[in-house]
Amino acid sequence: MLLLAVPMVVEMMMESLFAVTDAFFVAKLGADAVATVGLSESLLTIVYTVAMGLSIAVTSTVARHVGAGDRDAAARAAVQGIVAGLAIAIVLSALGIAYAPELLRLMGASEAVIRTGTGFTRVLLGGEATVILLFLINAAFRGAGDAAVAMRVLIVSNVLNIVLDPLLIFGIGPFPELGVTGAAVATTTGRGVGVLLQLWVLLRGAGRLRVRRAHLVPDGAVLRALLALAGPATLQVFIGTASWIGLTRVLAPFGSAALAGYTIGIRIVIFAILPAVGVANAAATMVGQALGARKPERAEQAAWLACRYNLAFLGVLGLVFVLAARPLVAVFTRDDAVASVAVDTLRIIAAGFPFYAFGMVLTEAFNGAGDTLTPTLINLGVFWLFEIPFAWVLAVRTPLGPRGVFLAITLAFSTLAVVSALLFRRGGWKRAPGPAHP
Repeated sequence: MLLLAVPMVVEMMMESLFAVTDAFFVAKLGADAVATVGLSESLLTIVYTVAMGLSIAVTSTVARHVGAGDRDAAARAAVQGIVAGLAIAIVLSALGIAYAPELLRLMGASEAVIRTGTGFTRVLLGGEATVILLFLINAAFRGAGDAAVAMRVLIVSNVLNIVLDPLLIFGIGPFPELGVTGAAVATTTGRGVGVLLQLWVLLRGAGRLRVRRAHLVPDGAVLRALLALAGPATLQVFIGTASWIGLTRVLAPFGSAALAGYTIGIRIVIFAILPAVGVANAAATMVGQALGARKPERAEQAAWLACRYNLAFLGVLGLVFVLAARPLVAVFTRDDAVASVAVDTLRIIAAGFPFYAFGMVLTEAFNGAGDTLTPTLINLGVFWLFEIPFAWVLAVRTPLGPRGVFLAITLAFSTLAVVSALLFRRGGWKRAPGPAHP
């Protein structure tokens, strides 16, 4: 668990660091610029949905094959997943470039935000292929138990992003002053270099997965099996990520200060909880490999062990957020109105962390077992049928305002944990079918 979790924790932190770095430097340009980042990142969650849905299928399939000792089948499955992801990315990128202003307007952006942020949104959405490929190839590495490779790739990508962000935003030295658009150029460049490194490792065979020429041939059976898993998995992730879009839309009428504060608060939350996401991903890999080796008891033990690790971590983190929210927010903004909303975001959402510790691990354990339908239905009930309507009622129909949105998130985390634990104990996931063999 630790050998898998530690590099996955670092990997997850590195993935979130892209958004945190952008928010840090863009915050110096004002509330409209930060609101642009928040709205554009919310739109990018559609891309994350596709990437994560396919990644769940790739991780589960590769882990099962590796657990069964068939690394050749694992490499073939990884390649088919990458091809599918690239085809989808091309279509989404074209739509993002063509309709960036309309998408921002759909999200409730003011005309000032649209003028400031259209370039940022076009570059960020136009570079969607780098997002999807980075997720997919790292998912293959994780499924093979080679999480250290994914970690190193993202470290390199983030170092490049951190260096380029201020140079391109503020026009330091010979670099052009691109404003908020510079953040998108830096992020896309960093991710693109990461993808090139991933492909080099795969083709060189330096890790546990080695892609050879024979694996590059299209394989309809493997692709269909992956898409059969990825379909409900993508819907599952879409339900979860679209709920964040819905919450952003509920907040939009409260103005740029509310959106900027929420953006900063959520960036801190996502960055801080990613070690817990890394542990959950490690549990998914162990569940998949254990079932591939026909050891369901070991799979269940791994899931509950990961839950205990997450409970300890997120319990302490929640306490830190409650006690130190204001100094944490002060790193990103000195605007009192923005800071006030960000502090509320941290403190209220942190109250649900102990519950989320269980919810995130158990839903990933279902995915690792190849049972992507159960967590899809859980997410549908918790995030769409409960969280979004409840957030709107609390924010719009009560005096809570934006605080109502944050309270709804906390209650959704709690519900997710209870429902996931009850279904996981029933054990139906142990009978999920294995992947197709090429």
